[in-house]
Amino acid sequence: MISVCIATYNGEKYIYEQLISILCQLSEFDEVIVSDDYSSDNTVDIIKRIKDQRIKIFFNNTSRGYTRNFENAINKSSGEIIFLSDQDDVWKKDKVFTMCNYLEKFDLVISDATHVNEDLITTKGSHFKLGNMKTGFVRHLLKPSYIGACMGFKRSILEKALPFPHNAILCAHDYWLTLIGEFFYKVGLVNKELILYRRHDSNASPAGIKSPNSFFKKISIRVYSLLQLILRVFK
Repeated sequence: MISVCIATYNGEKYIYEQLISILCQLSEFDEVIVSDDYSSDNTVDIIKRIKDQRIKIFFNNTSRGYTRNFENAINKSSGEIIFLSDQDDVWKKDKVFTMCNYLEKFDLVISDATHVNEDLITTKGSHFKLGNMKTGFVRHLLKPSYIGACMGFKRSILEKALPFPHNAILCAHDYWLTLIGEFFYKVGLVNKELILYRRHDSNASPAGIKSPNSFFKKISIRVYSLLQLILRVFK
């Protein structure tokens, strides 16, 4: 069983297109877990109008923000394979099939993505090429560049990953999953652009290449996350 976990917040403009690109790749036994951060627009109504029994909508009753919203979605999921999805991208038609094949060999896999604008016109192209993508714990501790929306993983990694660290500002969900995967498990890269990674003025997170954080905050993020990771060694 596959669970696709989507964190939504005021995503009415793109959510329908994204969900249709996902649902056509899933079987009748799979599920799409939507965790909504109490959107003030028509996001939830648009999702309900799709009327697909595989979609399960929950509201995030924990702290606000995309990291807790994703954690809520993951906690509500039941699949042995979990995909993360942003609300505004588009999945290419072979994403699920390709990623599942890689997950036969790896615990966490990350696919390449095509950077596009709000009209799905290619801008920067391949994310992997932009970041000269490679695996490695130290590499991603110091310069994280995996995109959460490109991740698929086995449920087994949640034994170490959950609960997410308390301070979501210093340890976002995709950075945490990156560190957990690289430190404890086997990580694989899928050198194929499997999503259209839409970048626009309303994105909740940076694009995974250049961080807007100050030097002090970068140090704080790495020290805090490393300490949290050390604690998981004894979990």
